[in-house]
Amino acid sequence: MRYENLEHTADVMIRAYGSTIEECFENAAYGMMDQILDASSVEPKVEETFSAEGATREDLLYNFLSELLFIFDAKRIALSEFHVTLKDGALECRARGERFDREKHSPKQEIKAVTYHMMQVNESEPSITVLFDV
Repeated sequence: MRYENLEHTADVMIRAYGSTIEECFENAAYGMMDQILDASSVEPKVEETFSAEGATREDLLYNFLSELLFIFDAKRIALSEFHVTLKDGALECRARGERFDREKHSPKQEIKAVTYHMMQVNESEPSITVLFDV
């Protein structure tokens, strides 16, 4: 299982899993996109590369997912494949997807922002819990 939805009263919360913390970051990105649209319908036609920085793993996660949300909102590119590399307070991501098509990608809901509320990056498990403002 890549991620699961967790109960939350007003917003959307997910927990992403993986065998490494990098894979958890990748699955958190997939989980966020899958809340916005049907991520399984996205084909890997174009590539976006970007980086993020953060003093803590939580800062890094927040900045990473916020950048991904910006790419979707500003460029209208739906991404569904992610390759994350973590290095000393920084993250490099190579993501693949395609131009957003409302009919093909079945929009679900708008995510307004990533939040720090209830955010957890558990490197020993490994897992990531993140709440999105909808």
